[in-house]
Amino acid sequence: MKNTLFVGLLFLAQSVFANTPTIGEIRVLYEKAVNDESACNKLVQILSPYNENNNPLYAGYKASAIMMMAKYAFNPFSKMSYFKKGKQILENAIKADEKNIELRFLRFNAQTHMPSFLGYNGDIKKDKAFLEDSFSKITDMKLKEFMLPYLKNSDFMIADTSEQLKK
Repeated sequence: MKNTLFVGLLFLAQSVFANTPTIGEIRVLYEKAVNDESACNKLVQILSPYNENNNPLYAGYKASAIMMMAKYAFNPFSKMSYFKKGKQILENAIKADEKNIELRFLRFNAQTHMPSFLGYNGDIKKDKAFLEDSFSKITDMKLKEFMLPYLKNSDFMIADTSEQLKK
């Protein structure tokens, strides 16, 4: 009986972890989601189990995808609903892991691309400074390669900063 229960739990754990997306897959979908509604929907779907308690980084990507859904919604109320829901999730994820550069990057990217009338731009300077100070300390080259194009093309990064980021 104990062996049967153990084998059952083993298969259950394997199926749960087999469905866990990698951060690389999430980043690829994030990039596609900017211009592809189905990629955005898929990103929201695969990240639905995650929140600031069980995986703040994945919750941050889910939040970003939810905010991106506003781009694809026709109804203004739906647009605002997506924005508010995503914003709350992202802020909770950052509170759970304030030193995570990737989460701060997601917020910086969201805030610098949101219309100013939404008022979601209060952390741009703080996140910009954090990104500038932390970028050279990133050891994950895939993360650096992922972030660099966004930061270099941002209107909020000055030329000297984008050159520093390449290092």
